[in-house]
Amino acid sequence: MFHLLRYPLTGALFLLLSTISAKAQMNMEEHDRKPYYFGITLAANQSYFRLSHSDLFLHQDSIMVAEPLKTVGFNLGLLANLRLSNRFDLRFNPQLFFANKNLYFRENYPDRSTEKKVESIVVSFPLQIKFKSDRIGNMRVYTIAGMKLDHDLASNKSVRLAEDLVKINKTTYGYEIGAGFEFYFPSFIFTPEFKISNGLNDVHVKDPNLRYSNVIDQLNSRMIVFSIHLQG
Repeated sequence: MFHLLRYPLTGALFLLLSTISAKAQMNMEEHDRKPYYFGITLAANQSYFRLSHSDLFLHQDSIMVAEPLKTVGFNLGLLANLRLSNRFDLRFNPQLFFANKNLYFRENYPDRSTEKKVESIVVSFPLQIKFKSDRIGNMRVYTIAGMKLDHDLASNKSVRLAEDLVKINKTTYGYEIGAGFEFYFPSFIFTPEFKISNGLNDVHVKDPNLRYSNVIDQLNSRMIVFSIHLQG
């Protein structure tokens, strides 16, 4: 490097060739002009409920603790991306995710701890706006924000003769926000992404005849997701 500094012409030529080489190594340059493209999604999630207690919880002495537990699951999905402008895309990312949103209860009579498993197999339909930065070589940063509609295939809403259950609605709607990176390779784009997905509606099916359910007022779904998108 020092000998290049001693010969300015040689140094300038070296920098010029380096620049040309860097541009020659730019992967998938035509991709930014595509009107749409597709991909697949693999993801891990951490799911839980945001729980608020009912008035009965404060006036009874049988169940002393009712709180949500965080569990880990996974997602599989498809991705469709529509280019709106140089900065904005519209993205549809339907997914099937498997998760448990368990609830912990501590009882006084009898003295015991109980964990209620709320299993979920959810088909999720998120529609998002993607805001993307300029491409820096073979990398780009982006953010997303949007709405989602979830349908729980494993909902226990219609179960009867189940006094020890907490019943959950089939449908959830909510919002998602997140950010990610796009790394361009010669034949595909590798995209790690982090997002927060929150339900807005109360999914708790209230039933005064269910002893664990009647100490709960509202349950709102919460999910933290780390995704890998492979796009072409």
